[in-house]
Amino acid sequence: MRSVNVERKPRDNPRVRAVRKPQRPVRDTPAKSTGRRGGEREGIFAELMGHVWRWFRRPVLLLSLGVVLFALIAALFASGVIGRTIHGVNDTIDAVIADAGFGISEIHLAGNSRVPPETILAALGMKPGESIFGAKLGQARNRIMALDWVASADVVRRYPDSIFVTIVEKRPFALWQSPELGNGRGGVAVVERAGGLITTQGVEKFARLPKLVGPGAPEAAADLVDAVMTHRAAAARVAAYEYVSKRRWNLILNDGVVVKLPETGWQKELDALEHLIVDAGVLERDITEIDLRSPTQFFFVLRSGEKKDVQRGKET
Repeated sequence: MRSVNVERKPRDNPRVRAVRKPQRPVRDTPAKSTGRRGGEREGIFAELMGHVWRWFRRPVLLLSLGVVLFALIAALFASGVIGRTIHGVNDTIDAVIADAGFGISEIHLAGNSRVPPETILAALGMKPGESIFGAKLGQARNRIMALDWVASADVVRRYPDSIFVTIVEKRPFALWQSPELGNGRGGVAVVERAGGLITTQGVEKFARLPKLVGPGAPEAAADLVDAVMTHRAAAARVAAYEYVSKRRWNLILNDGVVVKLPETGWQKELDALEHLIVDAGVLERDITEIDLRSPTQFFFVLRSGEKKDVQRGKET
């Protein structure tokens, strides 16, 4: 019997048998930059950003950026874009507040006798229905204070819906005639006791007030006017007070006679004038001027132009 050599195949060793695992589905993921070229790109980008950051941190650049930003905001304000936006928002808020019961419904005026109510209301600048919170009281007061006859003013809001305006009016003291008024053309104005100008309108209503003439007269006249009023005969005849060179006074009497007072000591000369009118009867004579500036004599100018001097104490 023929023997045949059969080459045996080695058995598979179960201990070393390869077990195939199920394959996971392959996901589509972006390929990462790997390798030398990708690393170089990342390094260049980081270095560039570092330079940019250091550049932005420079004080000069920051200052320049601040100036540009400020200029841009200023331009927006100047063009009215921001103002119109804010104004529109404020109007909307005011309307909501007014609808909630805080709208102006009453405006009360007190203290005005010469200033018409409509003039005060126009200066106040507030209308019924406006929000009482939006009322700009300071600005309204300043506008009222600018009126001719107003010496002081208070503007107060009382919630929920009322505005109260209280004014104190100026007190007229005299009429002032001067070339300084009327833009240099001359005119007449009502003035206060301290000399402040009240108005140049409607001066004819104050014809009984003392008349002052000349530059600087309103500021200096109060003491003289008060003193003249204590001398009955003189006061009844004085028609105007003329300030001469801002140093001394002339009294213009109602018959045209000019009484010249000294620069100082005029109070005593008012007593002398009262004596000349009452006791000496000088105004019954044909004179045009009485000069009281000499301490020892009275000087008179007659209508004929003749001048006479009389020693004090012998005038009768």
